[in-house]
Amino acid sequence: MLNDTLANAMSAIKNAERAGKRECIVKPASKLIGRVLKVMQDNGYISSFEWVDDGKSGMFNVTLKGSINDCNVIKPRYSIKRDEFEKWEFRFLPAENFGVLLVSTTKGILSHYDAKKEGIGGKLLAYVY
Repeated sequence: MLNDTLANAMSAIKNAERAGKRECIVKPASKLIGRVLKVMQDNGYISSFEWVDDGKSGMFNVTLKGSINDCNVIKPRYSIKRDEFEKWEFRFLPAENFGVLLVSTTKGILSHYDAKKEGIGGKLLAYVY
């Protein structure tokens, strides 16, 4: 039974990376997962991804680079202000300037670096390093 599609997607990606696979299928697809994959691609953690219609909700075919050590969702989804990013970096990332927190903001899903530049806060979704 699927309760959290983002958590299932992140665990599928992490398991495929640990098994040394070059591709991973993430299903079901959603706009949230697509936007998270776009941020992961922009930060160099995955090579590419494409949406594939399977007659249901669709799925993403993700091409992996082998550069993900760990990725997971953050539960509960904490609300953070624009000046609180360092506290959460120390909590979820292994070192300073190593890894990315994914944040849902009013401007869309952003990495915490982009959210700092924009000067906006939001809700923590996931981390990748």
